[in-house]
Amino acid sequence: MAQDLTDVLEEWKCLEEEYQELRETHRMYLQKLDEISKLQNHCSSSISLQRKRLKELSHQAKKYSKGPSEEHSKNLEEMKEKIMMRPNAFFEMEAFLPQKNGLYLSLVLGNVNVTLLNKQSKFAYKDEYEKFKLCLTVILMLFSFICYFFVSYRFIDAILNFLLVWYYCTLTIRESILITNGSRIKGWWVVHHYISAFLSGVMLTWPDGNLYKTFRNQFLAYSFYQSFVQCLQYYYQSGCLYRLRTLGERHNMDLTVVYETLKSSCFFLMAQLPECKDWQVLMCSLSFIILFMGNFFTTLAVVRQKLKSRNQKPKSL
Repeated sequence: MAQDLTDVLEEWKCLEEEYQELRETHRMYLQKLDEISKLQNHCSSSISLQRKRLKELSHQAKKYSKGPSEEHSKNLEEMKEKIMMRPNAFFEMEAFLPQKNGLYLSLVLGNVNVTLLNKQSKFAYKDEYEKFKLCLTVILMLFSFICYFFVSYRFIDAILNFLLVWYYCTLTIRESILITNGSRIKGWWVVHHYISAFLSGVMLTWPDGNLYKTFRNQFLAYSFYQSFVQCLQYYYQSGCLYRLRTLGERHNMDLTVVYETLKSSCFFLMAQLPECKDWQVLMCSLSFIILFMGNFFTTLAVVRQKLKSRNQKPKSL
């Protein structure tokens, strides 16, 4: 009995020593956090000051096409090149510094700091974002397939549309966080998800009727096809993510423009019918035509950029 008590007291003594070490470690941790916060504020203010001074210096440098001597001209050209490259350096620095949330994140989350401070955390969040898209896309694809072939109830359609609204709204929040952390997501694809959320909301409020039933299967087929394309995109995105370990994002939405053109034309013709009194028809038509135009011109810009970079490769070699 006495031996057992001695063992307990010895164990408590060891535990107490470890606790004191833990307290000291935690104190140092809080101290380092305070130091990091001061360094972050110093870096942010220094970057702002650098930007202001570079802007002033750039305006002054434009007055001089060349220097009074060859050496001055060389230094002037070198300075101009470095001034042009400096914004990219600032962008890379700010990717690891706390930043103010944009209007959308401020409305949704408030002033919560969403900046991830190391590359591992950024990569993990990007990876989790892609897995989230894959999981929800598979669910939406199966849901659309079931509604198209097996179920024809307005209540089930409403659940699908509500899921689409929630999915696209969640995507916009996650993408805003990624952009805050340095992701180079093209602006159109973020706008695309805003419009898709609005479109799904319009479909959710569309009452059951002849016009809704006329378009229902077309919308379900479009939803199924888009989910299938997004599944293919996931494997492309994940391959780029693990291969490059970057926060860039690319999309291959060029095939969907045909569907969106047909849907917009269909809604426009439906709106001309005398029995058409549903405002959802016009809203869906406008949404699809905007999606078509955005995807079409963005795809053209991407193809043009790819061809331009491909033509420049032999020259660089």
